[in-house]
Amino acid sequence: MTLDLNFIRSQFPAFSEPSLDGWAFFENAGGSYPCKPFIDKLTSFYMKNKVQPYYPYPASIKAGKMMDESYKRMAAYLNVDESEIHFGPSTTQNVYVLANAMRPMWKDGDEIIVSCQDHEANAGAWRRLSSRGIIVREWHVDKKSGVLDLEELKTLLTDRTKMIAFPHCSNVIGHINPAKDISVMAHKHGALSVIDGVGYAPHGFPDLKELGADIYMFSLYKTFGPHLGLMYVDKTLIGKLQNQSHFFKEGISRSMITPAGPDHAQIASVSGILDYFDAVYKHHFEMDAEPAKRNNALRKLFRAHETGLLEQLLDFLRSRDDVEIVGPDQPANRLPIVSIIPKNKPLMQVYNMLIEHKLMPGYGDFYAVRPLMDMDIQLDPGVLRMSFVHYTTKAEVDQLIDGLKRALRQ
Repeated sequence: MTLDLNFIRSQFPAFSEPSLDGWAFFENAGGSYPCKPFIDKLTSFYMKNKVQPYYPYPASIKAGKMMDESYKRMAAYLNVDESEIHFGPSTTQNVYVLANAMRPMWKDGDEIIVSCQDHEANAGAWRRLSSRGIIVREWHVDKKSGVLDLEELKTLLTDRTKMIAFPHCSNVIGHINPAKDISVMAHKHGALSVIDGVGYAPHGFPDLKELGADIYMFSLYKTFGPHLGLMYVDKTLIGKLQNQSHFFKEGISRSMITPAGPDHAQIASVSGILDYFDAVYKHHFEMDAEPAKRNNALRKLFRAHETGLLEQLLDFLRSRDDVEIVGPDQPANRLPIVSIIPKNKPLMQVYNMLIEHKLMPGYGDFYAVRPLMDMDIQLDPGVLRMSFVHYTTKAEVDQLIDGLKRALRQ
């Protein structure tokens, strides 16, 4: 089945915005365009329901129902229980809260494994536990490919390993890690699997029951919605975590690991992302299905479209001798997060010429400092990153390739 891009792009106001006309957006890994159903719900909430929720008057009742709907529907899409979904200000903050909540579970001298492929959000807070009695073992990436090796992971596991933290997909390497296999390895050693899904989720939400993770996190502003971090925590784990909220919130799972007051409007509008997904599913598929099955079908649909465009871009880059592709140069087990380093011209010169060609990529370390260090890549200026999602068109990738040809030309 072919993705109907006319329908898809009609759901995003950015594509009819005059100030963006002619510009091709290739920094989606840093944050996607928001979809119209989310924008509509957020606007409506601020206009009609910006009151304290859960009081027994109409505006408040509706506010509470909208928030509850987001928890319930997101859980159904991710194939988990409603009580296992938590919304915090950002993934980075969610990890810091988790690290504090989980530390009392472990004894001095216990070990955790933290990958060096991570965005620092799923690395820094865990590493800081080394000053609080926890031994942190680093799982380094391959110096050439940037990929994590499962054989090396086996050498790091011991009878004192309590957690493995790693990304589902690196935000600079683009390689998809075998998250299910890693989770199985963790559980065989009695350890928890903590997965940073920030790079993966924009390309299709995972089936968390199938994945087997104990904790999974991603950012909703990168999946067409508000600036919130979503955190799944297995319900059997919640009761073991130290309460991070007010003392009277003890035992209230929705509050215990989200100490900041909930952003009512943004949480209420999260279901707008799922309104969009439901509309895309209904447009492309004749038979209805349960939310988790809809999610699986959409993920395959999105990925098929993205992979076709990724193949085109990688084919072009492999044909050049004046650029280095950071990470694997084949589309297998890869997402459209493509980082390069120009060989013959300064990176910023190439980058600025792309902007002249009305292209919007990114450059820098993208908070993925550790994999770049492992690969001996200079942090300043870092890498030039081009990332796209399912609403990207072939014409935009053509525009990107044409811009690269001009920018790389001697």
